[in-house]
Amino acid sequence: MTLDVHLFPCLSDNYGLLVRDPATSTVAAIDTPDAGRILEELEGLGWGGLNLILNTHWHPDHTGGNAALKAATGCVIHGPEEVRRAAPLDHVIADEDIVSVGQTRLRVIATPGHTLGHVVLHDAEGRTAFVGDVLFTLGCGRLFEGTPDQMWASLSALMDWPDETVIWCAHEYTASNARFALSVDDRPELRVHVEGLMRQIEAGQPTVPTTLGSERRFNPFLTAGDAATFAERRAAKDRFRG
Repeated sequence: MTLDVHLFPCLSDNYGLLVRDPATSTVAAIDTPDAGRILEELEGLGWGGLNLILNTHWHPDHTGGNAALKAATGCVIHGPEEVRRAAPLDHVIADEDIVSVGQTRLRVIATPGHTLGHVVLHDAEGRTAFVGDVLFTLGCGRLFEGTPDQMWASLSALMDWPDETVIWCAHEYTASNARFALSVDDRPELRVHVEGLMRQIEAGQPTVPTTLGSERRFNPFLTAGDAATFAERRAAKDRFRG
């Protein structure tokens, strides 16, 4: 059964994500950018209490609400060991672990690159994934701690999933990502795709979620083809001011 997913903007460019298993009404927050905003959204949804926090990595804009949410709700916090660098953590999760949100099983996949301990959470049955800062619409995360080879391997692991996999990422970076994509790829079909995304942004609509099929086709980091080309593109994006 597919999770119910509620996306909402918070901080400057983050997205908050609340998910619910419809069979059991178990509720989880995927990362905690803003505790107050998460509690407001939860109350507005009428989903009841918060049972779990699932952190993807340690950065404060993903873990900053852990302590306040635990104090307010008594929720249990799961995440990679590196989360302890910034926030409370109850249970460490690692590659190939299974985390249950009610009856929904999320497989933990290690995806180092953005940080060394970054993980994504994959619901294979529901063809849904929560990817933190590894993959974005037309982009990928900066390499704050890992190497290009590590990040390419992480992205390649995601590319094994079916095209229809729904990708929930954690930031609205699509406008700048799109401008960079057009600087390295002149396909007319990419331009048409970007025009559609820009219309969404101009209308105040999120460009998240995306699908793996769309990213496989248009994302310049997934179309790189090999680690060396990926490294060149990632370095070029870091310098890009378009």
